[in-house]
Amino acid sequence: MKVLKKLPLVLSVAALCVIIAISGSDSSVKTEKAKETGKTAPVSIEKNEEEMRGVWVTYMDLDMQETDKSYKSFKKKFKYIANTAKKDKFNTLVVQVRPFSDALYESSYYPYSHILTGKQGKNPGYDPLKYMCKYTHKLNMKIHAWVNPYRIRNSSSLKLSEDNPYKNNRKLGVKVGDGLYYNPAERNVRKLIESGVVEIVKNYDVDGIQFDDYFYPTKSERFDSEQYMNYVRNVGAGKAISLDDWRLTNVNILIAECYSLIHHTKDNVVFGISPQGNIENDYDLYADVRSWCSKAGYIDYICPQLYYSLKNPALKFETALKNWSNLEYSDKVTLYIGIAGYKTGTDSDSGTWSYSDRILQEEVKLVRKMKLKGFMFYSFANLDSKKAKKEVSNLIEILD
Repeated sequence: MKVLKKLPLVLSVAALCVIIAISGSDSSVKTEKAKETGKTAPVSIEKNEEEMRGVWVTYMDLDMQETDKSYKSFKKKFKYIANTAKKDKFNTLVVQVRPFSDALYESSYYPYSHILTGKQGKNPGYDPLKYMCKYTHKLNMKIHAWVNPYRIRNSSSLKLSEDNPYKNNRKLGVKVGDGLYYNPAERNVRKLIESGVVEIVKNYDVDGIQFDDYFYPTKSERFDSEQYMNYVRNVGAGKAISLDDWRLTNVNILIAECYSLIHHTKDNVVFGISPQGNIENDYDLYADVRSWCSKAGYIDYICPQLYYSLKNPALKFETALKNWSNLEYSDKVTLYIGIAGYKTGTDSDSGTWSYSDRILQEEVKLVRKMKLKGFMFYSFANLDSKKAKKEVSNLIEILD
């Protein structure tokens, strides 16, 4: 089934509300009020405006399983992360706080993450996100809470706690290989994800919420065939949209509702998504990036993962940068660029990261040349690694 090539299916937020209604949703989010003003260039940086210089902090960077797992040790670990990023002239930490249907914070919906104690659901005796917000702001930096909305686990080795939402309702999840994922077609999945997002915004002093690039884990028609056939029966075969368009819409509804709920809860908190860097690959995951960029009411910013070298034979960084810059953008949406610190000092992209130790520097120069508002670096572990030391040092050189 290859109807994705005819996309974008540029659905307005108002149109989504119609599909919510005919799909039987009981959502009360007033997304139909979102404006649809579009323009043909991404938002550019204004004079004297601070450039986004983000660092992704993964759950692995925060893993406490090899330490004494104490609050003191966690504070020491996070202080080192934040202080290092600050010293290296970054201004925003994007911290992974919900990697596997779990939480690095006190949640009414998700169990505590296993990375804190070695066992999912075990209370560590402290609130990691509360401390991370407090310390990040003490350094005059910003913090975005990075959420993986659909992933429950990516291998069978992760033992889920009895209070994991999936354990309470197995109909919410679908197995794909050794992985387990929430089904985007399920209305209760949407409610769960949205409630978890609102909980973070309401209870913690975060500056932003960010979703990563995981949406539908497969294109197999068996993944959600029951839900799709129910949809077709509800609306009638003559009025039903295709499976691909329906899946795009399922994700779009979640994105639009999260945006509305976040801004209703705290209007100063921004909502962003970091999709894959290849635009067509995003549609294979049912990530409708063209709609998110061009229509107000979905996101505040988008940060595609342009994890390519300048000479990557499959897709060069500059080519991908132009592809994203040439999309249509609402004047409410900011474009940031994700850069691949993890590839520095490796033979990735057919060895094209080994020709220079100024690749990241040149890529940021290209971002600035296009007058974009900034970039995000993946990830902290690579900011602090020996193999990337020279490349990172050359990047920091231009972060004045």
